[in-house]
Parts: sequence; C-alpha cells; structure tokens
Amino acid sequence: MTGEQIESLLPALAAFLGRFRKGFRNGNSFKHLQRYLVGLMSDLKRKSIEPIALASGVAVRSLQEFLSQLRWRDGWIQDELMRQVTDRHATDHAIGVLDESGHPKQGEKTPGVQRQYCGETGKIANCVVGVHLIYTDNDRQNPFTCALGSDLYLPKRWLENADRCKEAHIPKNAPFRTKWRIGVDLVKQATAQGVRFRYLTFDEVYGQVPAFWTELNRLGQWAVGEVPRVFRCWASEPKYHSLQEPFAAKPVERVATHSRAFRGQEWKTVRIKDTTRGPMLWKIKASRVWIIDSAEAESRPTERAYWLIVAWQPKSGEIKYFLSNAPASADVEELVRAAFARWHVEKWFERAKQEAGLGAFEVRTYQGLIRHWLCCRLAMLFLAEETTRLRGEKSGDHVRAGGRGGQPADPATDAA
Repeated sequence: MTGEQIESLLPALAAFLGRFRKGFRNGNSFKHLQRYLVGLMSDLKRKSIEPIALASGVAVRSLQEFLSQLRWRDGWIQDELMRQVTDRHATDHAIGVLDESGHPKQGEKTPGVQRQYCGETGKIANCVVGVHLIYTDNDRQNPFTCALGSDLYLPKRWLENADRCKEAHIPKNAPFRTKWRIGVDLVKQATAQGVRFRYLTFDEVYGQVPAFWTELNRLGQWAVGEVPRVFRCWASEPKYHSLQEPFAAKPVERVATHSRAFRGQEWKTVRIKDTTRGPMLWKIKASRVWIIDSAEAESRPTERAYWLIVAWQPKSGEIKYFLSNAPASADVEELVRAAFARWHVEKWFERAKQEAGLGAFEVRTYQGLIRHWLCCRLAMLFLAEETTRLRGEKSGDHVRAGGRGGQPADPATDAA
C-alpha cells in the first residue's frame, strides 16, 4: 500500500492493535509493533528490518531487538489472534488448510535453513520451510481468509548441531518434528482457543501418513486430504491379517481401478467452483476403505473405515485421490469441494509474500523468525478485516460487493 492509503487506515489499525495491547508490558515495544506492521504493509521494495526501520525513523537496532530480544507476550498474542478469529469470523462452513511454504535464503545463519525442497522455486534449494494453518469461511463470493498459526520446520541436521542451535537461540532440547506433526500441533493450538473447522484439508505431504490420520481422529477433527496413488488401503475389511499379496493392502490407484466397489459405479459430475472461464467440473467416484493402522507393527487395517474419493478431470486427464475420516453419512460432494479449497492457502501465500513480507525476514534467531511470521499474520488479518468492512460499505450493486453468501461451495478464483 502507498503512504496515503496507510495513513487513511491508521485509526482502524490503532483500534485493531488495541485488541492485542495486553501482550506488551512496555509502551515502546507496543509502538514498535505498529511501526513494523505499517512497514510490512507498505510499498517498500524490501520489507525486512532495516528498510522498515529507516522508513519509520527509528534505529535499525531497535527493531532488531523488538523481534529478537525484547520481552513481549508473543505466545499470548498468537492465542489471542485465534480467539479473535473465533469470536468475529466463526462459521459452520469453516475450512482449515495445512500447508508449508519455502523461502529461499542465502548463507547458513537463518534458523532452519538448508538445501531442501522449496515450493516457491519448485526445486531443491537453500531455503527455510514454515508450516502454516489457514482459516477460511470458504464463502462463494467474498471469502474471508487468514493464517491462524505458523511454525518452523527444523531439519534433523540442525538439531544435531548444538553450537548452531545455541547461536540461533533455538530452545534447548527442541525435539525433531515432521511437518505433519507440526501440523497436528497447530490444529491442537487452534482448537484449544475455540477455533472449529467443518473440515481440515491438506496435500500428500500430510495425507500419506497413517499416523497423521490417527491423530486427527483423536482430536475429533474431520478432514479430507490428498494421498499419492501409491497410498495403500483395502477395498473391504480383510478376513486375514497377512503380508501375503492376496491379503495385503493395495495402492489406491489399483483399488480405484479394479475393485468391485469402484468398477460398479458410474462417474458423477461435481461442480467444484466457478471461474472466469465457467464452472470447474470434476468427475468422482467414492467408496469406503480401510487404511493401515499406524499403531500396529504389522500391516493391519484400522478398525474404522474411511472415504476414498477418486476425482478425474476429463479435459486434462488429471486424476486425484482423496482420503477422508468423515462418517459414512457425509455428503461426498461437500468433501470434494472442501478438498479443493486448498486454493485459499495458495492465494494467501501469494498475497502475504507480496503485501506483508512473509518471506522477507532477515533474522538469525528462532524467536525473531517466529515473531516476524506472527506480525505478518496480524498484518494480513487486519487487511482481510478491512477489506470485508470496506466491501460492506459499498452499494449492493457494486461489483463483488454485498453481504456474505454463507455457502461453502464455488468460490471464485479471483476472490480475495
């Protein structure tokens, strides 16, 4: 945003930040929060500490200390953000989206940096990876979307180097956590603050792990997520527990092609969402299956059944496989639309990087990085709320204006 645009929003920003004032014992630290958020939302070419400090007229060292050293209750602010979303934006149709975002970085000092897959570049690169939990009401016209939580993926190589961890101020005895485990922890934190999702959705990184599904069952959270074609399951509950081929679990690709449950079905067309080129249509088949019980040493099936959904795009020939722990009574079309709601996180990442400097951090401590992401989430929540407010003030015949549709399906691809 330009300086004039930010100036016009300063009263609203002050009111917004007032909801988080209790997280600061010191008035100067609280002022630094506003300065940092204004810098993140500005039109600066580089939204890291030094440019923001120079633009706001404070010492660079002051903002560095604000992120990395000064005492303020960032944990409380994180929880309060979730409580605010619950109180102000709760809906029965809310979708939670888990995904990771890679940020290319030079050097070896940024916490968690190493050569690993980076989604931003689409290849192996020197980068930092964060896991994020997104909340969306999945409104068909004007969806409200924000990020509830973020955490850093710390590779084993980092945790095995005590000196490196000490230099980056990584908490002592920090355990290694896979991305799916970080995702579970983020969901637990959100639900503890009252956040409720109709469904949680995610990609293969999470869906391919049976233990992840076990944890979601323990949380009582319904989910629908993509699984790779080699993910194994049983089309019917096996009579014998054996690793021999006739009784072993089969890849979902094979189950969807050869099992009676799927061969006996006709393809059903589902309208996923409206686009500027017309409705996006996929054909689906679905049936109940059993997956491998993560608690068992042998390949034993789970006691409960899951939904396996095959989605086929006739125009492109693309095939996707989705798994869901929703009950047998669930609306399969609703599950499919929830699974495709992952576009919200892609749009949020794009805008957070462009408008709030999500990947512009230049910090060397774990706390500094976590606080930077927290500030980005606050900035993006403020922008989302102001967008909703200003849209509501427009006349009803204004393009894309008006009340919220309250429906979870068919979001427009160019929605905010």
